Amino acid sequence: MSKHGADGGGGTDALAVLELLAQQAPPGRYESLLSRARGAGAPEAELARLERAVHLAIGISSSFDRREQREAGLAALVDTARDLTLPYDLDSLLRVITRRAQRLLGFDMAYVSLRDTNGSSFIHTTEGSHTGLITGLRVLDGHGLGGEAHTRGEPAWTPDYLEDDRFPHTRAVDEVVRAEGLHAIIAVPLRSGDTTVGALYGADRRVRHYTPDEIGLMSSLADLAAVAIEKAGLLDQTRAEVTELELDSSRARTSLTRMRHVSEAHSRIMNLVLAGGDLCNVAKAAGDALDGTVVIRDPGGRSLASGGDIPGLDEEAVAKASLDAHAGRRPVVTGDNTWVAPVIAGSEDLGVLVMRAATGLTGEDERLLELAAQSVAFLLLMQRSTAVAEGPVRDELLDDLLADPQHAPPQQLVQRARRLGIDLRKPHVLVVARPEGGEQGRAVVWASSYAYRMSGLKTVQGGCLVLLLPGLDASAAARAVSGELSPLLGHPVSVAAAGPGWSPDGVGRMYLEAMRCLDAMSALGGSGSAASVQDLGFLGLLLSDDHDVDGFIESAIGPVLDYDAERFTDLTRTLEAYFASGGSPTNAAEALHVHPNTVSRRLERIGELLGAEWQKPGQVLEVQLALRLQRTRDVLAQQRGTETTRPTPEPTAATPERTRPTPE
Repeated sequence: MSKHGADGGGGTDALAVLELLAQQAPPGRYESLLSRARGAGAPEAELARLERAVHLAIGISSSFDRREQREAGLAALVDTARDLTLPYDLDSLLRVITRRAQRLLGFDMAYVSLRDTNGSSFIHTTEGSHTGLITGLRVLDGHGLGGEAHTRGEPAWTPDYLEDDRFPHTRAVDEVVRAEGLHAIIAVPLRSGDTTVGALYGADRRVRHYTPDEIGLMSSLADLAAVAIEKAGLLDQTRAEVTELELDSSRARTSLTRMRHVSEAHSRIMNLVLAGGDLCNVAKAAGDALDGTVVIRDPGGRSLASGGDIPGLDEEAVAKASLDAHAGRRPVVTGDNTWVAPVIAGSEDLGVLVMRAATGLTGEDERLLELAAQSVAFLLLMQRSTAVAEGPVRDELLDDLLADPQHAPPQQLVQRARRLGIDLRKPHVLVVARPEGGEQGRAVVWASSYAYRMSGLKTVQGGCLVLLLPGLDASAAARAVSGELSPLLGHPVSVAAAGPGWSPDGVGRMYLEAMRCLDAMSALGGSGSAASVQDLGFLGLLLSDDHDVDGFIESAIGPVLDYDAERFTDLTRTLEAYFASGGSPTNAAEALHVHPNTVSRRLERIGELLGAEWQKPGQVLEVQLALRLQRTRDVLAQQRGTETTRPTPEPTAATPERTRPTPE
């Protein structure tokens, strides 16, 4: 080959290398150029120059590839940084980071671990996992690649994790790596200032040696991720604080609304009290405001007023709650959502408010219940004050009613009573109460309040409280007074009652009967009990001024007489024969000319009519006396040639209508 040909050939080959370099040809094209030159028998010097040119061209091409890869990585980092500026929550952000890491460096799998307060890390988010075992995996501090990266504060990597013993292994991590088929792993710490919050991992299912450019790119991505994680944490914290502020604002608005409701409801209740409303209206208003039923009770547990019925009330639990409520001076709830609020005036126990709520009570509702109890206490004190203020006038009226009717004409007494809101033309009973010891002053104050509350009159005669109260049932009135006054005073009170009466001129007579009844109770050893003239049976007949024979016969054997009149039976004659024979059914059967079994059946029927205890000594004496009186009336009627008529009293609250048994 001539020098010219060699030079020309050398220039031609060098131009071919430049053309391949300009075309960014793959390395195989360069090898083909060398093969052709060797095949053409090019001199050694020329081949050496060509090989040198090819080597330089391949180096330049590799440099171009690395630059392009770096530019692509930087562009991807810019895109990632732009994506990470979006307002992600932490979970979404970590998914974006793992996805970007996997695509940016071509990992088979990428995942992020976060550190917790106990010094260990756990895998929070993964991308590319086949088994799902790695999510939630906990790694102790100082173990694995993550521990190495955290300890050194720089990236740590291995081409084959399970074969690399440069760092401590843990069995749990090795099992997951083996299950996922991983080999090459790189871990980069996620650092925020001087604090490491976790690590970003990339992993391949083949042996791979990571280049410095790849490690640097992974580190840059980790730095961006750490900043974004810190920002997401602050954003989550800010969102939580905003949510809490909104919740606090909502609570404040709700509380303000409830407080306004409490204020308005309390105003309505107090307006009722100041307008002179009674306890029933106050109880109903309180129940409406609290969406429940309210019952006002006195210290003895008796109902003073109610806004409705409370079914299934556990009285034992209410009694215990009443003690706790007065001890703590605040409302107390029982197990069945029943509330008990103390009605207190200073240190004086005025009773309780018992309320069954439809739903649970809030703090504002409890406050309203407490205010309602205070309103009731205020109303009771007002009633007591009014009763005390009107006391002399009312006492004077009752004193005149008890005195000789000639001192004041009945019509004048009726008008005076009407001015006090009392109608003496309606039925009323008279109650005499004698405290058996203790101070009388407290009893007198109570009597004034009680009489005012019951629309009655009160006075004091001979150390006894005298009450004129509306009603028909003297026995019930006596029990009510005893049941309320005895617990208040803390010692027994003897109570007697008489009536009913329908006119002012009968008050004095009822008073005398009640006093005789009280004396009879004391003589019979009944001090501290409560009874009416009617409760004393034939003794009441003797003590009564009008000697109500018809009433006594009716109360003793009235059901038997009615049964005979309606069914034409001989129960009355059977009773007479039974007593005449000394209580022997056999002898009574002989006297009546019937079978003893017939007498036994009739006696059973009499027991159903008069009650199971009709043969007890006290009641049997009244039955025999009533039979004698009835027989005497019949004989006198026959002598006069008239038919005996027995008045049938109308059923009242005191004398309920009897239920007749079916005939034999």
